[in-house]
Amino acid sequence: MRSSNPAVVAQAAVKRLPRAALLGLCVVYVLAGFLGRDGWKNADMASMGFMLELAANRTDWWQPTLVGIASEQNALFPYWLGAWMIQIAPSPEFALWLIRLPFALLLTLAMSGTWYGTYYLAKSPEAQPVAFAFGGQAKPSDYARTVADGGLLALIACLGLAQLGHETTPALAQLGFVGMYFYGVSALPYGWRLAGPATLMGQVGLTLSGAPMLAILYGAGCLFFGGSNRDSTEGGLTVNVARRNATSTLVLGCILSALIATFSNLWQWTLVAPKALWVDWNGYFQLLVWFTWPAGPLALWAVWRWRRQIGSRHIALPLWLLAVTLLVTLFTESSDRVLLLALPAIASLAAFALPTLRRQMASLIDWFTLLFFSGCGLVVWVVWLAMQTGVPSQPAVNVARLAPGFQPQFSVITLLLALAATTCWAALVRWRTHRHRAALWKSLVLPAGGAVWCWTLLMTLWLPLLDYTQGYSLLTREVALQLDAPGCAEVQGLGVDQIAALKWAIDRQLVSAGTLARCTWLIAQGNANGDIPPTVDTTAWAAKALIRHPADASNAIWVMQRR
Repeated sequence: MRSSNPAVVAQAAVKRLPRAALLGLCVVYVLAGFLGRDGWKNADMASMGFMLELAANRTDWWQPTLVGIASEQNALFPYWLGAWMIQIAPSPEFALWLIRLPFALLLTLAMSGTWYGTYYLAKSPEAQPVAFAFGGQAKPSDYARTVADGGLLALIACLGLAQLGHETTPALAQLGFVGMYFYGVSALPYGWRLAGPATLMGQVGLTLSGAPMLAILYGAGCLFFGGSNRDSTEGGLTVNVARRNATSTLVLGCILSALIATFSNLWQWTLVAPKALWVDWNGYFQLLVWFTWPAGPLALWAVWRWRRQIGSRHIALPLWLLAVTLLVTLFTESSDRVLLLALPAIASLAAFALPTLRRQMASLIDWFTLLFFSGCGLVVWVVWLAMQTGVPSQPAVNVARLAPGFQPQFSVITLLLALAATTCWAALVRWRTHRHRAALWKSLVLPAGGAVWCWTLLMTLWLPLLDYTQGYSLLTREVALQLDAPGCAEVQGLGVDQIAALKWAIDRQLVSAGTLARCTWLIAQGNANGDIPPTVDTTAWAAKALIRHPADASNAIWVMQRR
């Protein structure tokens, strides 16, 4: 009789991935993007503005606002973290670095939660590989560790994690707490002492980070398959005890989330109905493909290969988290930031595809990854050389057109870091192409290594260019130079991220236009044509300067002085 278990794994295939290599990969990926860069447009810069207001006690800690504008994320805890870091920072310059520290830890938490969650799911009896007639199948602990390594590599390899996973935003805080929650519910059958608090903290943290509905939906679904495994004992606990502890924990987590969201007024969530146009659905599917690549296709393959065990915890639990998150993305305008929360579940499912991959499919993944990331890395190097030397000429012309006025910077340290990363990538490619390892995680080594390599190149060689085009430092510096008389400044028509950037750059009070304050200055949103906004009373305000973003002509700011 044919077994319904698709995993046929020998002990030789669960060889341990060197811990130093895995930890080094994670450390480089976490640090690249958090260190040395400016705050970037939109959500990253806007979040830093709310943190600054809280740190200065200019707004309510339970209802943070920026010049009277409430946060669209409706979050609390991420802003508190940044505000606490600002308060202990010795200087504003140091604060810009320090506020990134807790968010780097949150990304680390998401990685750790993905590894441990996948590990405990892989230890469940239904996930174990087929037992051989004469022995030699993979041992449960070794198999679980190898699958968990694959899950972590799959998470790092996801293209959508790169930028959004390195911002100081509520979305990253939500990702960290989803990782904690994923570990908690996965490990509940093996003991409550660590898994129980992790489950509760993950659910409460997700609520305080602006996603109470997701926290409750996650908990409601996990009640059906998060309690225990199907064998008689697990980790010294009977099935009934494990199920009772798990059920109590999940119910308590849902109650706490509902109470916190109610008393903290966190239920505000604007539903956006999915559009019926094909172009919108096509864009959604394209986002789903590139954002989750390459773990997404592997996750689909895992669901198909394990379809006869679709109700088992190792498939059903991450599948529920994934299904809820995908459904929520249809009813929100920030679909990419919500989709970010699905990555731990997708990575875990992708890891369970590894024991079922055929050799031809594994080879296809390797060769496609090799060509894709090598091509991306080559582009980064060529454009950097063009910026430094003008050769080849076409990339240099493109940079000058997209970032007019940009002056390339050369740094020996940056070059050495990029060369070291490129050397490691070349060594990894040589290892993978010259040695045919039997380990399950081998198919995800190149995707994860390539993602880390390309991200490191972007955050070293291209960082000055990205700060120039995505940051606000040059724009706000010019605005500050124009404010040569004392007095507060009114802001009109500016985005939250623009106001936040001005808050960091200008040492004076900013108030919303139309308030009772009679300020000396008005800072208003301009346009590509350079026209004064019709809402500005030109009889009361005299135009002093129109300042444009160096890389975005449509992003312009009028500085006006009271007549």
